[in-house]
Amino acid sequence: MRPTLFALLVASTFATLASAQDFDFSTSEAIDEATLRGHIRFLADDSLEGRGPGSRGDDVTQAYLSTQFEMLGLAPGAADGSWKQNVPLLGVSTQPPATVDFVSGSQTVTLKSVDDIMTSIGQPIEKVSIEDAELVFVGYGITAPQYQWDDFKGVDLKSKILVMMNNDPADDPQLFEGKRRLYYGRWDYKYESAALQGAAGAIIIHTDSSAGYPWQVIQTSWSGEEFELRGIESPRMKMRGWATEDSIKKLCEAGGQNLDTLRAFAEKRDFRPVPLGVRMSLELTAKVREQDTANVYGVLEGSDPKLRDEYVIFMAHHDHLGIGPRDDKGDAIYNGAVDNAAGVACLLAIAKAYAEADSAPRRSVLFAAVAAEEQGLLGSKYMAAHPPVPPGRMAALVNMDGTNTLGRTRDVNVVGHGKSNLDALVQRVATAQGRDVTPDLFPDKGYYYRSDQFSLAKIGVPAVYLHAGVVVRDRPEGWGKEQQSIWVEKVYHQPSDQYDPNWDMTGAVEDTRLLFHVGDIAANNDEMPQWNLGDEFESARKAALAAVATPNADASPKPDAKEEAKPEDASAAEPATEGATTE
Repeated sequence: MRPTLFALLVASTFATLASAQDFDFSTSEAIDEATLRGHIRFLADDSLEGRGPGSRGDDVTQAYLSTQFEMLGLAPGAADGSWKQNVPLLGVSTQPPATVDFVSGSQTVTLKSVDDIMTSIGQPIEKVSIEDAELVFVGYGITAPQYQWDDFKGVDLKSKILVMMNNDPADDPQLFEGKRRLYYGRWDYKYESAALQGAAGAIIIHTDSSAGYPWQVIQTSWSGEEFELRGIESPRMKMRGWATEDSIKKLCEAGGQNLDTLRAFAEKRDFRPVPLGVRMSLELTAKVREQDTANVYGVLEGSDPKLRDEYVIFMAHHDHLGIGPRDDKGDAIYNGAVDNAAGVACLLAIAKAYAEADSAPRRSVLFAAVAAEEQGLLGSKYMAAHPPVPPGRMAALVNMDGTNTLGRTRDVNVVGHGKSNLDALVQRVATAQGRDVTPDLFPDKGYYYRSDQFSLAKIGVPAVYLHAGVVVRDRPEGWGKEQQSIWVEKVYHQPSDQYDPNWDMTGAVEDTRLLFHVGDIAANNDEMPQWNLGDEFESARKAALAAVATPNADASPKPDAKEEAKPEDASAAEPATEGATTE
């Protein structure tokens, strides 16, 4: 459900009034280009080997972060009094076959691994076998009672291979927020949903438009070692897969079906699963190992005796993809300079600004460098399940995933705009900078559910998450958007995401200062930020606040990591007013 008109008007009025006030940027002057460049250059260096979870480079990164926090005068922020919260992982390295055969009668369609299809073991074991499993097209693979939507219709899908579309229905603005992608459209929901049906496996159909990135991102992101949190007990499949659109068209044609016709049918509520007349057999082997990483926490204690037990959180993920397939230049190190050495640099620059300030804010500030984001937000998921402070004491979150390397922009792009009254704070600072605030430029990409703020939103914490603006000063109209598209196509999750001394970091400085002031206002205001009325995470916020307000109640519930969210509960698409939970 979208926020009510009244809530939006209140937020808009507050933003207008607040933005008219004078604003003092002197406290953020410590955030400068040299600081950002220095941290990015180190964290994206080849010697850190792409900062893959559990690697030597990961260990070096954690040591660097804790050392920087200590140097800035922060206190260790983990619950045990240390700098690090251990995050227990299982690493699974699948060895897929060179080709995968699909049979329809006397016809065989052979798909090449990596080029046409990506397959991986869906459970942490060393070998799985799928024998003569039927492929069934299940549309979007969504069950959403609040939208009266069920793609499965009670059909027995046990031991089948489910072929499903990426994204969620977008034609009707009254369904699934129209063009705005919800968690129902995310790949992790798809696999969870298929597992609940008892499927042997699931293959998601990749298109550039539905994923928001080209097939090469699937190739690099789904090869090599994959990680999950240890101890998870939830339904599993034998196989998780992706396939190109052309490959699925060939399979459909072999079984006498037409993919475009099936997709048109899947846009309707009365859709039912359609057997494709194609079967597959597959054997996958894998190496499985236990491997740990860590979230790194530093704390600046607040100055107000009544508010210092509440925390504003600045967050960035410190991992990337490590060493993977070589590109056409022979480079196999996925340095992750923009994603996310840059976000970590912003985090450290903000910590530096606080260290050099004349006084601490009223609330305490928690700096959280979380792990294994690229593997499915695992570090922040673990943080949410084992919070270093009670969720009801978490006032707000500012998440930094990437930064602007194109120069100063006239716009500030807020992912998740309209969800909380933090928008008013962004508006206030942006206006003081002479900039316009714009909602998510790519709502169909589902970015709000693709970065770490989503994990903490599910336990009720309002969050700010920005993408770089696209209206770049002193550049032709459309140049910034074009550069972003080029980056997604050629750099995102590729070895080419490297530090570049030719970047224009003036915009990164301006954006980081904006985020500092947004968090600082939240840290000094009398009231904690809240989700807008009717937002999908509002009920989780109320529950978290009630937990710390109830005498003798356990104010810091720490659910076991085994209790992973079920798709129908974790959809983060169901408004609280309709009885949804967010975990």
